[in-house]
Amino acid sequence: MSSQDQALVSLLSQIALSFDGAILGFAFAYAAVRSLLNFTATSAALRKLRTAPSLSVSDLRSILTESSDEDGNSGDGKIVIVRGTVDAKSAVDGSWKALMPGVLVSRESGDKAVVIQRTQTCIYNEWKGLFGWTSDLRAIFTRSWRKQESTSLRKVPFVLIDVGRRPNSGYVVVNLDGSRHPLPLTTVYHKLQPINASPYTFLQALFGHEYPVGLLDEEKILPLGKDISAVGLCSLRNGIAEIKPSKDLPYFLSDLSKDQMIVDLSFKTTVLLWGGIVLGSMSVGILGYAVVRNWNKWKQWKQQRELQQQRQDVSGDFVYQLEDENEDVPDGQLCVVCLMRRRRSAFIPCGHLVCCHRCAVSVEREVAPKCPVCRQEIRDSVRIFES
Repeated sequence: MSSQDQALVSLLSQIALSFDGAILGFAFAYAAVRSLLNFTATSAALRKLRTAPSLSVSDLRSILTESSDEDGNSGDGKIVIVRGTVDAKSAVDGSWKALMPGVLVSRESGDKAVVIQRTQTCIYNEWKGLFGWTSDLRAIFTRSWRKQESTSLRKVPFVLIDVGRRPNSGYVVVNLDGSRHPLPLTTVYHKLQPINASPYTFLQALFGHEYPVGLLDEEKILPLGKDISAVGLCSLRNGIAEIKPSKDLPYFLSDLSKDQMIVDLSFKTTVLLWGGIVLGSMSVGILGYAVVRNWNKWKQWKQQRELQQQRQDVSGDFVYQLEDENEDVPDGQLCVVCLMRRRRSAFIPCGHLVCCHRCAVSVEREVAPKCPVCRQEIRDSVRIFES
């Protein structure tokens, strides 16, 4: 680890442990809240998944017709789990469109597919060069923000048919619009191509900047004939079954069966629940420790401040007491409270000069301080110095 990385780690640790760990406690509390919110969402998805029926494509229409309206549409649809085989929509159109292929062909492998995702990732060298500290700063502040890969996604309309049956026996149209769920894609091409160095690359290496050394080319497809499970809202559109993704569910198209999905979500809910409990307990302990520590520090500071103020008052009173002892105080100049020292402090706002400094401070510290002469409420006192 370089000196810059060590300095960054030291700074982050100081920030996390500042205020006796209060920042770290709030971070744990935030993580606990996020974990519990994710637990709530995952639990709701798990309940919906358990109650969702698992059907084949041929059995789907009989359930959807029960809730359909007069036009043959079933509204927003109901959550179902359908197991089927991927096929092109042109194969079930039943018109002249069936003569058209309606599928995509992988440029590298030649396989037929309905979804093709091509990703190119540029790999950078992390050598620091002669001025390596610049690359450290870029790695800390800008490396994660820089886009290092480009992805292109192509897709065509496709359907799911019963496993091992002909397309005409029944199908369900898959609607991918607005879906951000991961797709069960298969990798058909994966190759790393080195990039030849240039004079500009040499300058980048010399001054410590990152420079590309390779290009990773990858292609993933959703091939025809693949058996997958579709989890989403299924409805009838103009008499044709259609399934679309649900934002409340973490799956849409998956290789997993219903039981495997339930096991996966159950494990996630358990991890999120106990993670939230552990993080919450740690945050409560750290924040409690920080509150107690800061409270004790504040009390010590307050005691030291009061002790310092008392010392200043005593020292001032001692000086004035010596002055009072060295001179005779007339009866009209004696403090009306102690009748021993000269009147030195005037009350605000009444302005009466009737007390010595020590007695004036004592009067100010009362619950409802009032002037001993006029009984008016006082806010402060000021020392009077004779020239």
